[in-house]
Amino acid sequence: MTAMNVPPVAGPDHRTMLAALRLASRAPSVHNTQPWRWVLCGDALHLYTDTDRLLTVADPQARQLIISCGAMLHHARTAFGAHGWHTDTNRLPDPEQPNLLAEIRFRPWPTPPAALVARAGAIDCRRTDRLPMDAPKNWDAVLPHLRMLVSPHYLELLTLDDDARTRLIAASRQATALRQHDIEYQSEIGWWTGHSETFEGVPQDALISDAESARVPVGRTFPAAPHSARRPESEDRAALLVLCSETDSLIDWLRTGEALSAVLLECAVAELATCTLTHITELPTGRALLANLVRPTYRPQILLRIGTAPDGERKPPPTPRRPLNEILTIER
Repeated sequence: MTAMNVPPVAGPDHRTMLAALRLASRAPSVHNTQPWRWVLCGDALHLYTDTDRLLTVADPQARQLIISCGAMLHHARTAFGAHGWHTDTNRLPDPEQPNLLAEIRFRPWPTPPAALVARAGAIDCRRTDRLPMDAPKNWDAVLPHLRMLVSPHYLELLTLDDDARTRLIAASRQATALRQHDIEYQSEIGWWTGHSETFEGVPQDALISDAESARVPVGRTFPAAPHSARRPESEDRAALLVLCSETDSLIDWLRTGEALSAVLLECAVAELATCTLTHITELPTGRALLANLVRPTYRPQILLRIGTAPDGERKPPPTPRRPLNEILTIER
């Protein structure tokens, strides 16, 4: 049979499809809500939002939901790439279906880049680290590479200096104070945090105690874990960075999630600890403050802490994920 007569390869086989999506399901999402669903139809894989998982109080515009789905999209593309499949991605393919965020089709990719394979290998190792961190090691070498990974998504990754940190501490405390007596908001946070034996939400062993939280001045206040004093000698010296877009549309939110995924995985490869912060960017005042700290014309989307965890520290268990049969539908 000549090359001209070789039938086209439709895409990954069933086993590869499930393995890649199972790995991709480790993608981060706001409060581990996992607000996504996949539909495989013929040789195309479609990513939809799961609006039943919208945080109606904290995220009424679904901005964080879309960012979460963008992280899943990038995780999936990374996982398929490592399995030898290039993903041709059409974002927002149908204006009549606002919940359809992306359509993926596949081409064989016999030799994916080693850096992509390394990021795929880091997916299972990545954790959110809410504890105080040391300054990020090898930062002068890592930061330019992170910015290079963000650039194809039409975003900027901007660092905040020590003066900005002081203002962010005040903004973080103000955001916490504004929400402290909001019963609906607190109920929503409580619904998604501190539970065990579930496939979703932030489990109790991923939370930090009040004593630990006091040493992370730019951090979200979750329901406190039982008392502990991990890293007792550490004050937080993590770098603070902002992912920014020039506009504030649905496609910007989706690309923010993709860029966030790239940054988190590359940091995991570099053995850096990361924590995504959303409480300041939930509020218009917080986003306006961040814009003034970086560039007034930008739209801050996500705030990040990046640092170094102590050597030899036991890695926390992975947070739970929904079974694949809850997020994947195969249409014949």
